[in-house]
Amino acid sequence: MKLDVQELLAGHYNEPESYVVKRPHGRQDWLLMFTLDGKGYVNYNEEKRDCRTGDIVLLAPGAAHHYGTLKNHTWQFVWAHFPAFFSEINLLPQEEVVYLTIENESTRERIFQAFSRILADSRERGEYWFELCCGSLREILLIMAQKTKRNMDPRIEEVLRLLSQLMREPIRIEELAQTVGLSPSRLSHLFKESTGLSIIDTLNRMRIQQAVLMLEHTGRSASEVCYDVGFQNYNHFTNQFRKWHGMTPSTFIKNQR
Repeated sequence: MKLDVQELLAGHYNEPESYVVKRPHGRQDWLLMFTLDGKGYVNYNEEKRDCRTGDIVLLAPGAAHHYGTLKNHTWQFVWAHFPAFFSEINLLPQEEVVYLTIENESTRERIFQAFSRILADSRERGEYWFELCCGSLREILLIMAQKTKRNMDPRIEEVLRLLSQLMREPIRIEELAQTVGLSPSRLSHLFKESTGLSIIDTLNRMRIQQAVLMLEHTGRSASEVCYDVGFQNYNHFTNQFRKWHGMTPSTFIKNQR
C-alpha cells in the first residue's frame, strides 16, 4: 500500500477555555496528544477524562470523541495525526483509546523532545522528513508500550535512568535514595520488588552488557574495558562477567576470534 505522507500532521497548541473539537465519527487516522501544561479533557464513549501535565492520550481511527480545554483553564499540548501503517510493528493497542500518565520527569522530557523533532521535521520537509517523523513516533509508542506493560514506580524508573547514565562512576545507594526522596532501605526494597534484582546487581549487569558490546566491536582489551565500564578491580570484573555472561572475558575474546 502506498503511503500518503500528507497524512502525518503535527502541532503545538496553547488553547483557551473556549477551545473544543468534536468528531462524532472520529477520523481515519490515529491521534496522539501529550499535555505539557494546563488542563484539558477528552470525552470518549460518554466518559470524560481530564488531561493534565504528563498525560498522553492515543485515539484509534473511527473512535468517536471530542476534546477541549477545561473551564477556567488554558491547555497546552502537542499532537500528531498519523496513518495506521504503524500497526505493522505491533505497537498500536487493540483498544480504541489509551490514557497514560507519565510521572517520570526524564520520560516526559524524552516524549517532548520526540514531539519536537516531529514538529521540526514535518515543517522543514527536508529529505527523509517523513521517515524521521516515523522514527520519533515509534519512540513515543515504544515508551507507551513499555509503560503499559511495566507500570513501574516513577522513582524506580528514575533510578534505572541514573544507573545507566552514571554507570562508569562509583554509585552510592544513599545518594540515589536522596535523589528520589526515599530512605536507602525503602529504595532497596522497592527496587528489588519492582525489577527482581538489587540495585548493585542491576548496575553490574548493565556494566557487563556494555563490556560485551565493547569486546565485540572495539578491539579493546579486557583490562581496558574493565575500567571503561566502571569496574575498579579486574578480578571483580572477571567474576561479574562470568556471573552474567557464563564465561570469563578471556574465554569470550577467544570465542570471538
